[in-house]
Amino acid sequence: MNHNRNLYQDPTDPHFDANESNLNPSANGSVAKGESQQGSLLRPSFWRVTASFFLILIIIVFLLFLTLLSTERLQDGLIALKSQLIAPYYPDLNSAKNIKQDLHELEKRLASLGQSIEKLTPRRPYLIIDTSSNTFFVMKGDELLRQGVCSTGSYTLLKSADEKQQWIFKTPRGAFRVRNKATNPIWYLPDWAFVEAGRPIPPHGSPERVEYGVLGDYALHLGSGYLIHGTLYERYLGLPVTHGCIRVGDEDLKYLFKTLTFAARVFIY
Repeated sequence: MNHNRNLYQDPTDPHFDANESNLNPSANGSVAKGESQQGSLLRPSFWRVTASFFLILIIIVFLLFLTLLSTERLQDGLIALKSQLIAPYYPDLNSAKNIKQDLHELEKRLASLGQSIEKLTPRRPYLIIDTSSNTFFVMKGDELLRQGVCSTGSYTLLKSADEKQQWIFKTPRGAFRVRNKATNPIWYLPDWAFVEAGRPIPPHGSPERVEYGVLGDYALHLGSGYLIHGTLYERYLGLPVTHGCIRVGDEDLKYLFKTLTFAARVFIY
């Protein structure tokens, strides 16, 4: 059988073969099958392009949404929407507009407080003592003039032998003033000094209560028996070891004595 022969033959042709005519179902079936296969090969390519197009379109829309999200107007809208969604569950919740007003009022109050703090800040040098870190700062306005280490109260509890008296050695906290300044100060020993040393307590005015050279070259009185003074044991500076007074080194003590005037402010915290 010749497969190269034209499918459409003349019936009068002596070589005509009805089995090879265009009416041959097997031949027509193979042609239809080939066309179907070509169509099936084209369809996946079309859907792939369509899916890619929609994916790119979704990405572009998402990027545009992110860009708009950064604008203040859309942010206000989201805040308002959030407030509306939450409001049924929290009736007292302020709206976005009221929140802005509250923030504005807080900013005004903070500015006012800042001005008040500025007015309250001493113009002349003043002293700040941090009892937690045992450090001090000499300030003038917002300017730091000097910083150093000191020693403050140990918070030790001492009781007398009969337990009728007891003392807690802590440095008071708050705002104070320099009430007096002295050179070569003398220490008048209180009762607890004798109890701590295991000695009998002498009467007031007794020479046993007077001790020289233990407070350094200078002393600044803060009131109620509390002093800023020197120490014989500078190696303990920076530690909470005092009976309530503030101890500083010799050079720092000299600087404080010369810099802090009478009635200068002292802040202890």
